[in-house]
Amino acid sequence: MANKAKQIGEELKKAFSTGVSYMIPAVVVGGIFLAIALSSGTATDEGLEVTNPFLQNLNTIGEAGFAMMIPILAGYIAYSIAGKPGLVPGMILGFMANNPVGSEEISTGFLGAMILGVIAGYVAKWVKGWKVPVTIKTIMPILIIPIITVLIVGLSYIYILAQPLGGFVDMILNFMSSLQGGNALILGLIIGALTAVDMGGPINKSVTAFTIALMAEGIYGPNGAHRIAVAIPPLGLAISTFISQKKYTQAEKGLGISAGFMGLIGITEGAIPFAVKDFKRVIPAIILGSAVGGAIGMINDVSTFIPHGGLIVIGAVDGKLWYFLAMLIGSLITAAYLHFTKPDLPEYSNNENQN
Repeated sequence: MANKAKQIGEELKKAFSTGVSYMIPAVVVGGIFLAIALSSGTATDEGLEVTNPFLQNLNTIGEAGFAMMIPILAGYIAYSIAGKPGLVPGMILGFMANNPVGSEEISTGFLGAMILGVIAGYVAKWVKGWKVPVTIKTIMPILIIPIITVLIVGLSYIYILAQPLGGFVDMILNFMSSLQGGNALILGLIIGALTAVDMGGPINKSVTAFTIALMAEGIYGPNGAHRIAVAIPPLGLAISTFISQKKYTQAEKGLGISAGFMGLIGITEGAIPFAVKDFKRVIPAIILGSAVGGAIGMINDVSTFIPHGGLIVIGAVDGKLWYFLAMLIGSLITAAYLHFTKPDLPEYSNNENQN
């Protein structure tokens, strides 16, 4: 029994990781187009308004990317569990979760899509195991399994799951909306630290998924903290290679330039080469810097309206000065930590000893 539970746990962990991994390109593509479009937007009470016709078209492309991300998430969660027969049912059900359904027009968004993706995967896997005549077997993956899966899970969602899930989502969002003062500080520290800890890995992606879910409901503060934090590890390492040159090889200094550019466009993975070479110093440095940056962003009400980070999206940020300062301060803290903990290269140490 324990082994079965462990197996299901591992299967779900893999499914969520798969779903988020396939969703991220849609988020990035949509986010970049929206960032370009919104960079020239005019601030209004309803957000940034784009008036240029060409940029409006880019905005449309970006919105299309966002519209796809939740169905893709649910689809690939189901795909991870059931294979190809689960993909389309998961996408259809993910679309349902992200749009109003039923007489009360309930939308459960990201959380609902994840749950429906899991259920669709297991229902499709169950139907896939049916023993059927050879004549029907060929049409099972493209007709029978998708239809039965969508019918069972779709109607169960509309008539049974939507209302309690919608209430649970509302409860979480109301709690998140109420976070102020010390609570906001703690949330910012947690978001920042978890963003940096695996530099674009499963933990980082979980934070991304969390902030995207809140964005879908109009809560942008946690996304602001997260988007500050994603840029700090590579920017902090870039600054470190510049101010602590005796601690890095020529090749690492070249990587520092690359990391700097990656940080500016919000790609945390720019820090990975440094972490691989000096894990015990780099990881604490980037966690500390990103935690401080995230906290500064949260307590100063920085909001980012698109799911991408770095200075490239500053046009889509409310609280631009604090967004920039939080990123700068966090990066400098990372660089300072490394300056005082990372030893000089042997050739510099030997020269100093000889002198």
